[in-house]
Amino acid sequence: MAAPSVKGFPDFQRLKILAKDEFTSLLDQMPGRKDLVIDGELMKPLDRIASVSLLKQRGVDKIFKFDSSLKSMHGCEQRIYLVRPRMTTMKAIADHINSDRNINFKRKYSIIFVPRKLHTCLSVLEYEGVMGCVTVSEFQLDFVPLDKDVLSLELPEFLKSFYLENDQTWIHTVAKSLVRLQALSGEIGHVYCIGRGAKMVNDLMNFLMKRNSSEQDFSRHEIGSLILIDRDVDYVTPLCSQLTYEGLLDETFGIKCGTIEFGPEVTGKQQSAKLLLNSDDAIFEDVRNRHFSNVLGYLSSKAKSLQQDFDKRHGLKSVGDMKDFVANELRRLKEQKSVLANHIGACEQILGKKTKGGFEDYLQTEHSLLEGSGLRDNVNFIEELLFKQDNMLKTLKLICLLSLTQNGISPQTYKSLKTQYLQSHGFEQLVTFSNLKSLGIVTDQETGSQAGTPLNKVASGMAAMTRRSTFQSLCKKLSLIPKSDDIDLKNPTDMSYVFSGAYTPLSCKLVEQVLTRGGFTGMEEITKYLPGGVHSENHVKASKGKSARQDRPVSKVVLVYFLGGCTYSEITALRFLGKLKGYIFVIATTAIINSSTMLESVMEKPPI
Repeated sequence: MAAPSVKGFPDFQRLKILAKDEFTSLLDQMPGRKDLVIDGELMKPLDRIASVSLLKQRGVDKIFKFDSSLKSMHGCEQRIYLVRPRMTTMKAIADHINSDRNINFKRKYSIIFVPRKLHTCLSVLEYEGVMGCVTVSEFQLDFVPLDKDVLSLELPEFLKSFYLENDQTWIHTVAKSLVRLQALSGEIGHVYCIGRGAKMVNDLMNFLMKRNSSEQDFSRHEIGSLILIDRDVDYVTPLCSQLTYEGLLDETFGIKCGTIEFGPEVTGKQQSAKLLLNSDDAIFEDVRNRHFSNVLGYLSSKAKSLQQDFDKRHGLKSVGDMKDFVANELRRLKEQKSVLANHIGACEQILGKKTKGGFEDYLQTEHSLLEGSGLRDNVNFIEELLFKQDNMLKTLKLICLLSLTQNGISPQTYKSLKTQYLQSHGFEQLVTFSNLKSLGIVTDQETGSQAGTPLNKVASGMAAMTRRSTFQSLCKKLSLIPKSDDIDLKNPTDMSYVFSGAYTPLSCKLVEQVLTRGGFTGMEEITKYLPGGVHSENHVKASKGKSARQDRPVSKVVLVYFLGGCTYSEITALRFLGKLKGYIFVIATTAIINSSTMLESVMEKPPI
């Protein structure tokens, strides 16, 4: 397969075509009319690969959203369930089948597991006595191409499942997604793993691919390097307030599988508007990676330019010119005007939310925590939010950042903040703190059980002196906190612009270091602070007189795979790094997350 040019990206639409063909083939296995019951998590990913009209062509009569609370469902004589492999889901399906059997209603059932069936699920079906009534198959829907450079598994539960519950079920899915990708684009020559999960994925990927030592022509392969990063290597970045346009859209409105829905407050009409956010939208492509301070001004100038194009119709003299304008230009201009109006409305909503509720003070505290300065003032600010019973997620974010940037919170402060948080937001949040402690996000600094004795007080004091925050050490060694306060947000020269110049995403800085050094050599003083360790493999054999690190175009195509999710800020930072260093970054992730969705996934009782 020919390698792409440096300016181009591998064609990931092939993944969509393969998924569509596989799914339609599964539907055809049950000929005739049938109902399709879809797991709520799979509705948007499925919508990206198969339209409703296509489903109708394949005999789908009605489409239902799976509801585990329903004990029975009506419909035609054939039904297909498209679901994630969960035991609770199997119990609900078994209830549906038994309900039909109780009233002697004959129906054919098929369960399609996405992305694969699990023995535990089949055991539930057997226990409920319905295994003989269903046919079981698998639909290996892994990567959903959200854009030309973004691939997502749409598995937000990976973070809780793997890092909190130590459930390795989804590791196979991640490894399989890479195997299928390389079957299309060719094997990847350089692999770099940062973290425990990354190493596990790489080992399983090698096993599934049955890599051999025979030499291959990697110059014909489309992706030069793969960097696997565990989310627990960098929890700080997703907890920071996003300040790029795309990041703020996600935090304010929520972007689901590359789609956003604007309500009447944005559209100015009674009905809502759904937009597909990708590079096909020229206006969005121009503003998505900008710092928010430069977006509204650009959109205003674009609106004036668009109005000038509209006004050109007044200067048309002949009927032919007018006919040509209506046929070719008018529709395009109206579509652009509609999209532009939505983006301007979204900006106004974001601006309204960010100029009230003490956002500037909140952002200042956040940046102060990243710098490691004004510790007492930061704690006071958090306590003030708790007294006011401010948004529980906002307050929890700051508590998390306080702990992560200081290698834990002092026992006295930890106890005080925890007690106040529980009193403000409910004692069920005790489980949330337990979960965050297990993840290593919110911890207290251990001072020892006998710290009261003079000798142990000295030892404790020495430990505190040598405890220097892991995060602060990484900040110093990688220059994560820019020394200059004068960052040009309009024409940035550094990745830190995504956080107003206050902080460079650690994950993206590690990617830069690995590519600059060609591996982890010379990074020992950095990698010793990273949980899970690092690992690298080089499958490219160096030719005589040539280094394995060649300057051919394929070596500039880099796949960065985040396990546990990544943010739009990190995607933006990597795009900027690619322009700066001449790389083509393809970002793959288990899911796209933000601070709220990350915390909600491990909270006992998330806010409604």
